Amino acid sequence: LTAHLRRAAARTLPAYMIPAGFVFLDALPLTPNGKIDRKALPDPDPGRRELSSAYVAPRTAVEEVVAGFWAEVLGLDRVGAFDNFFDLGGHSLLSTRIAARLKDAFRTTVPLHRVFGHPTVAGLAETLVAESGNGEVIEKTAELLVKLSALSDDQVARALDGNPPTGTGS
Repeated sequence: LTAHLRRAAARTLPAYMIPAGFVFLDALPLTPNGKIDRKALPDPDPGRRELSSAYVAPRTAVEEVVAGFWAEVLGLDRVGAFDNFFDLGGHSLLSTRIAARLKDAFRTTVPLHRVFGHPTVAGLAETLVAESGNGEVIEKTAELLVKLSALSDDQVARALDGNPPTGTGS
């Protein structure tokens, strides 16, 4: 039913206006005056939303970095390569956080229209590489960020002190 509602909304609304989640109720809570009691409405489940596509793990380092930023900003455990930012609960304010994190990580400007125009991890990652003018630098930076994220705080501290990290298998 959720997928059907999303498809119906997609016929008339832009992607960023489609509700991120639906809560099904037997009846709407009412105030004594017969109006909808908004305070009594349940909050949507903040966990991974019901999506129309199956989870596909990020396939490249750039996708892995983008997915990691989305997961942090959206408060999710994981985000797949083809998950839609807006279906996961993203909105314009959160997209500004995504753009800022991408700018900090890759030292390139990421206009908001890129996030809106490419609302999947795979689409945004591909666009970052293709339109940055430094696709190879973006890919190498992402590979380094993925390697760094696998290190413990102690390993990072050792590396910053000039000692090679231990226990990474390299």
